[in-house]
Amino acid sequence: MDFCNIQVMENRISATELARNLGDILNRARYRSDIFIVERNGKPVARIAPLPGTAGAPLRAALEAWRSAGGPDSAFADDLEGVGAADRIPEDAWRAPKGS
Repeated sequence: MDFCNIQVMENRISATELARNLGDILNRARYRSDIFIVERNGKPVARIAPLPGTAGAPLRAALEAWRSAGGPDSAFADDLEGVGAADRIPEDAWRAPKGS
């Protein structure tokens, strides 16, 4: 499975929606490589897209780090089970534990 071949989808939005959500739209273009076609009166007037070479870098870097991390640690699941077993709900959630 190749995670780096991510398909980019073009989203059609109105100029009003762009004005109301500009920060979110710019973040989606930058961090998710989303492309937006801005329409005014139902006709396309602009395109918002990430700059070449800037989109997808954080995801690509994360996938490379994940791939290079090696196999799973067999003791990790046992450690999680131990933590879960040791976690108890206090009798009185409003009272601080003794020794605090």
